[in-house]
Amino acid sequence: MAEWLVENGIGEQRAIRLEGGCAVAARIHWPGSLTAGQVSDAVLVSKPAGRTRGLARFENGEEALVDRLPSAAQEGATLRLLVTRSKMSETGRNKHAQARPTEQQPCTAPSLIDSLLSAGAIASQVHRFPGSEWQEIWHEAWSGTTEFSGGSLQFSATPAMTLVDVDGSLSPHDLALAAVAPLAGAVQRFDLAGSLGIDFPTLAAKAERRAVDNALEAALANWPHERTAMNGFGFVQLLSRLERPSLLHRIGQHRVGAAARLLLRQAEAVHEPGKLLLTCHPGVKAKLKPAWLDELARRTGREVAVTSDPGLALSAGFAQSVPA
Repeated sequence: MAEWLVENGIGEQRAIRLEGGCAVAARIHWPGSLTAGQVSDAVLVSKPAGRTRGLARFENGEEALVDRLPSAAQEGATLRLLVTRSKMSETGRNKHAQARPTEQQPCTAPSLIDSLLSAGAIASQVHRFPGSEWQEIWHEAWSGTTEFSGGSLQFSATPAMTLVDVDGSLSPHDLALAAVAPLAGAVQRFDLAGSLGIDFPTLAAKAERRAVDNALEAALANWPHERTAMNGFGFVQLLSRLERPSLLHRIGQHRVGAAARLLLRQAEAVHEPGKLLLTCHPGVKAKLKPAWLDELARRTGREVAVTSDPGLALSAGFAQSVPA
């Protein structure tokens, strides 16, 4: 079993799984919000009469949808809840975290490495990932596009599902088959889950559609999911258990925050002596929490300064050493 490597970054925990020197899977976690596996007490703030679902507020102020409520549960009561899914941000709306009643003992939100280990994975914490694998995955998720020979995949996180559009210059059948392996790779690099809709080229022949279905079955054999057969319009739906935001949701839906965290990671890698100067878009500068900058100063043992340049793109910030 391939080992996960975990970086404990500033404002962010990230993980990659390497096989043959290449990152084949990745995860991202932003501490501070409700996390799957967390057990805490919360107050039931609403419960429609006759329903087994309601809304609870946790001590940190975050609210979660609660399933499997007992009929005797009353608004205002304190319940012990297990968080089963973190909150999600998608184009056009935000989704609450989800939870259910439990008798387990309270436990804090698990870290990324704890989540991996509890799922039976092999994982170890490292100071920094080898090579440039994380930057490449980050920019791929930022663009929402995966290129492959003869075509591309365009990912969009919508309120209904994550949609994947397959486009390219090959014949429809060849394009559909060529997209399968890149799609399977992107699913794990982006840590996708929940409902995924894939818009392949329309294939009129049943034999061609069956060939794509068989290729998908083989390519996704190690990823737990359910799948529909390709319909006559080239559409396939994948369903898997959703517990946390994917890289597409974190990086694509929280672009300023993601860019700020990437800049901090870059700053930690500056080795030349002197004061650390972070240069970034004004929106990114505003997102850099004082506590994050204090942590950067502590980790590097340097004075830290930040300046903004409105001409820079959100993702184009950079860190450098300057005379103190």
